[in-house]
Amino acid sequence: MNKPHSSSGRTNLASCIVATIFLIFVAIIILIVFFTLFKPRDPKIAVNAIQLPAFSLANGTVNFTFSQYVSVRNPNRAVFSHYDSTLQLFYGGNRIGFMFIPAGKINAGRTVYMSATFSVDSFPFAGVSPASVGGFRYESMEIESKLKMEGRVRVLHFFTHQVEARSGCVVAVAVTDGSVLGFHC
Repeated sequence: MNKPHSSSGRTNLASCIVATIFLIFVAIIILIVFFTLFKPRDPKIAVNAIQLPAFSLANGTVNFTFSQYVSVRNPNRAVFSHYDSTLQLFYGGNRIGFMFIPAGKINAGRTVYMSATFSVDSFPFAGVSPASVGGFRYESMEIESKLKMEGRVRVLHFFTHQVEARSGCVVAVAVTDGSVLGFHC
């Protein structure tokens, strides 16, 4: 005189399935909200100054030392680990200088000030273009600076997101003494 218990077994199974679907739905909503609020963003690079502390123009070739001062802000709520970062100089479309930026970390919400100084090997000088600054006319040359910082931001110590920041500047340099007449980034 035993009765089969098949209807209560089906009810338990259906309740477990509904509860599992509800928990998965809640987990997806929490992840969407979390990644909306904590979405990793690219760092911001601001070029503060550019200098040429040593400059010489002789026999149709130019030789100088290039210095660039930047601030890099990490807008994320996690540490930005940067690596594979470079600073390149171009003149007339040709690369004339190159420097690797050492790997490092920038804490969440912080700004780090960096400087890069390196010597540029002699290269042929093509000619001058006139420039006027403050009513004075100068003979100048234009070089282009390109800074690229790549790295990653870890979210929840589990998810990693690749981020990249770039900065490009055109620099006008007086050929008489190597003073920087201006730059535009």
